Amino acid sequence: MNISRRLGILVVCAVPAIIGGGIVYGLCDSYVPVFVYETLLLFVAGGFASK
Repeated sequence: MNISRRLGILVVCAVPAIIGGGIVYGLCDSYVPVFVYETLLLFVAGGFASK
């Protein structure tokens, strides 16, 4: 997989990080669940980009 495809995958995963982080914060009113959500999303995006 070339570098442009890897960067594209990471950009596509950035949208759920921004929108989902706001939704998680709105539901929980705490940053701890947001950090957990972002960390899990980072691992998933890293898994897709490392293929």
